[in-house]
Amino acid sequence: PYYVDMNQNLYLQASLHSSDQNLTVFVDTCVASPNSSDFTTLFYELTKSGCPSDPTYALFPSPRDDVVRFGFDAFSFLNRFPSVFLRCELVVCRHHDYSSRCYQGCVSRFKRNADS
Repeated sequence: PYYVDMNQNLYLQASLHSSDQNLTVFVDTCVASPNSSDFTTLFYELTKSGCPSDPTYALFPSPRDDVVRFGFDAFSFLNRFPSVFLRCELVVCRHHDYSSRCYQGCVSRFKRNADS
């Protein structure tokens, strides 16, 4: 566990451990929940499909392509739950494969009306 005060900046780093030096990593989706085994009943989206959902979520420069750094302001669920758990989905791609998901960035999908 990592303890922070409310609204304190929380910084995270994910590293890819592989002998293949030609890989890069991308944060696709991060969801927070007060329950470590249930991220669907009560949850808060920090980012979805590479798009920030929380205004405090930010990506930060990283030293290498196989490392991703991001952060957000610490929060609680209605001040009733003592802990917040994170589940993040990361995507691994070939370095410099600009058609891959890692290089698409934020992908927002809008539903269209069947009439249009």
